[in-house]
Amino acid sequence: MSVKVLADKCVGCKLCVASCPFNAIKMEGRLAVITEDCTDCEACLSSCKFEAIVTDAPVAEVQEKDLSAYKDVWVICEQRDGVLTQTASELLGEGRKLADDLGHKLCAVLAGHNVAGLTDVLSSYGADHVYLIEHPLLEVYTTDAYTKAVADLSAEKKPNIILIGATAIGRDLGPRVAARLATGLTADCTGLEIHETERNLLQTRPAFGGNLMATIITPEHRPQMATVRPGVMKALETPKTTSATVERVTPVITEDMIRTNVLEVVKALKETANLSEAEVIVSGGRGLGGAEGFEVIKTLADALGGVVGSSRAAVDAGWADHDQQVGQTGQTVRPRLYIACGISGAIQHLAGMQSSECIVAINKNPDAPIFKVADYCIVGDLYKVIPQLVEELQK
Repeated sequence: MSVKVLADKCVGCKLCVASCPFNAIKMEGRLAVITEDCTDCEACLSSCKFEAIVTDAPVAEVQEKDLSAYKDVWVICEQRDGVLTQTASELLGEGRKLADDLGHKLCAVLAGHNVAGLTDVLSSYGADHVYLIEHPLLEVYTTDAYTKAVADLSAEKKPNIILIGATAIGRDLGPRVAARLATGLTADCTGLEIHETERNLLQTRPAFGGNLMATIITPEHRPQMATVRPGVMKALETPKTTSATVERVTPVITEDMIRTNVLEVVKALKETANLSEAEVIVSGGRGLGGAEGFEVIKTLADALGGVVGSSRAAVDAGWADHDQQVGQTGQTVRPRLYIACGISGAIQHLAGMQSSECIVAINKNPDAPIFKVADYCIVGDLYKVIPQLVEELQK
């Protein structure tokens, strides 16, 4: 732990205890004590009015004024068990556009152990250069090891832009790397582009529950970092056949730097809906009236070879699982066919599915907002419409 309490300055006010998000500070008499649960997040430092809490962690260097020293667009390419994730290919497709607009190279950063075989795949998705970071301690993701490997390389090479998927791993890694590099991070972006004159990255994300879109820039710091929601961006439709240059990187990582030990990886406790890669999704909302409605729409999903999705309202009602939720607080999807059954079309839901190739909406309310984005609108009782659709499909 790098956070310490100065006993001669502590007055026992307990402000630090309330500020700790990990309950890692306890009182022993009138003295605050940092326990082993401390994650060195340093939230307690600013809470102490008496300068009794200090840290011996190295202070980040002052940001360079010469931003022109930062070049290239980086994509942190996530792999699991040696298999590249769909999000990585999506980000490379978007990164290709940004790199071309800036006249920079597109660089893929791949970390792991014995994953060199993925470099050709990264090249086919548009990468000009691949940084291959391999080490036995990177075989399984841990926050400490991956953060040090990526942050050290970034500090050395000085990328202009770093894109990371807003996955469980990306949401953990992104903020850590940004803190190490003393720069900002825009989370859960749904749109990225380059400003025509300033050449800054315009990072767009929903705000205030999806009721408006905020565009954020990082004009005075580099790199410009963003996490991007899976399913929002498009991968290259036609993979390239050119070869990217591969630069092998050996990170300086030792076991004593890693504070967690992964004992077991549980991939799934139950069968879940793979919405992000589904070509057909049939979703149900509040209009189903109850959990039994999902059995009805599942018959349609099965007839089309698709999967079942849900709106937030249905999840909140306990009719569907959260892993089925589509929308601002769920998953962003881009299937070939999206059928919305009994979904009104709140903006939070539309944010997660309006990029679908074809949208079919079934709703009794002819004025439902979902009809404004739907390609085909069916005004009627879904309990009558769906059985007829299934019957015709089975024929």
